[in-house]
Amino acid sequence: MASRITCPVLSTRVTSAEHAATLIAHGDNVGISGFTGAGYPKALPAALHDRMQAAHARGEDFRIGLWTGASTAPDADGVLAEARGVSSRLPYNSDPTMRKLINSGEVDYVDAHLSHSAQHMWFGFYGNLDVAVVEVTAVLPGGLLVPSSSVGNNKTWLDQADRVILEVNHWQPRELEGFHDIYYGTALPPNRRPIELTDPMQRIGEPYLRVDPAKVVAVVETNLPDRNSPFTPPDETSAAIAEHVVDFLRHEVAAGRVPPGLLPLQSGVGNVANAVLAGLDESEFNDLVAFTEVIQDGMLDLIDSGTLTAASATSFGLSDAGVRRFMENIDTYKGRILLRSEEISNHPELVRRLGVIAMNGLIEADIYGNVNSTHVMGSSIMNGIGGSGDFTRNAFLNFFVTPSTAKNGAISTIVPMVSHVDHTEHDVQVIVTEHGLADLRGSSPQDRAPRIIEHCAHPRFRDALQDYFDRAWNARPTARHTPHLLNEALSWHQRYLDTGSM
Repeated sequence: MASRITCPVLSTRVTSAEHAATLIAHGDNVGISGFTGAGYPKALPAALHDRMQAAHARGEDFRIGLWTGASTAPDADGVLAEARGVSSRLPYNSDPTMRKLINSGEVDYVDAHLSHSAQHMWFGFYGNLDVAVVEVTAVLPGGLLVPSSSVGNNKTWLDQADRVILEVNHWQPRELEGFHDIYYGTALPPNRRPIELTDPMQRIGEPYLRVDPAKVVAVVETNLPDRNSPFTPPDETSAAIAEHVVDFLRHEVAAGRVPPGLLPLQSGVGNVANAVLAGLDESEFNDLVAFTEVIQDGMLDLIDSGTLTAASATSFGLSDAGVRRFMENIDTYKGRILLRSEEISNHPELVRRLGVIAMNGLIEADIYGNVNSTHVMGSSIMNGIGGSGDFTRNAFLNFFVTPSTAKNGAISTIVPMVSHVDHTEHDVQVIVTEHGLADLRGSSPQDRAPRIIEHCAHPRFRDALQDYFDRAWNARPTARHTPHLLNEALSWHQRYLDTGSM
């Protein structure tokens, strides 16, 4: 295994993961790399897990604050959660073991907008960052770092941490050098300046991460793969959702509100999002570009077919087959894929300036257009808000896409009132299910309710939703702007908890 550590200073810091783990102490805040299962440290978390378990066996507490870019994997979040070694977690988590500890109250979870997480740390809102553990592809002679398959918050972690541990992963293609654009023009208020990016693929930074060599206390070499998530082919439901979205975009082009090549696309993670991308690939649209968070298989398909000319993101989120395809053809993607820090990929100023078309999923929406993206039955966190708020609030056009039911039809994803609010009715423009689409732009709450009920709700729940709205409208003639029956607004959720069905 040829060395990828060609910096004379940092090559002297090469050590084992077990030794590197001894440099992290109980109570430390630790910022690690990783976003959607890509580019997270592979060896250090396992070694830290063993230290934590040994400490607990001795009757000693050993827990850390864990900060990331977004989700990681079972061999990062999962092993640390299994060791009961995490006291707090931010800004996004999808690991089921960690989720269980968060929902039991054992781990404090700060569910932050992704565009906020780096700057809020820099502002001092989260306390001191003691250690950064960042995976890279290579360390160059001058000490510059070639990023790996995600960027996330790595720039800020490296800048702000007291101590740095690097994992140099030989599994990551060495050809990744040149795929990144790391912007170093951020500043603290009142010294901020506009970010001068006016095209999704414009380079405003440099292809490398920087680190102060004096802060690097250990370098660990690995050869371990990312955690890659499989995606299922579009089913009848997701294909119907995709068809509604594509038809609506055709309508927007015909109305002159959107150009024929659309506007930069953002797509959330998941099978429905991939189905929408597949629908675009089968449509007449071409010369598209993406300004998004994650490059999934569906986006790779669009690039391969020529429908999508280029994509800016902060991370890959590919299946095993997608990874193989990317690695086998990596040179053909250079110049067409650009990875940035998430404070740039998700930056509200840039999303608004570029006029992004945002497409994200939800857990439930209510009849007035409020959206819950994060909590099941109001109290249990599923994953987190991620970047959906960054894009939704600032997009030129935003979609929320979802099947109309969940749990084999026991749950309606359209409810009288959402049990938790992540995106208010003021920000939500278009809701789409397999049954249809509700365009909420420029509409009052009393206009939205009939549209959402008629076009988005499952037929089995429509009469009950309409009955709720009608009775709420008549209950208080002086309170009809957003009519609710407060004693019934969350009764559907309570009925599910009591009986297993809404």
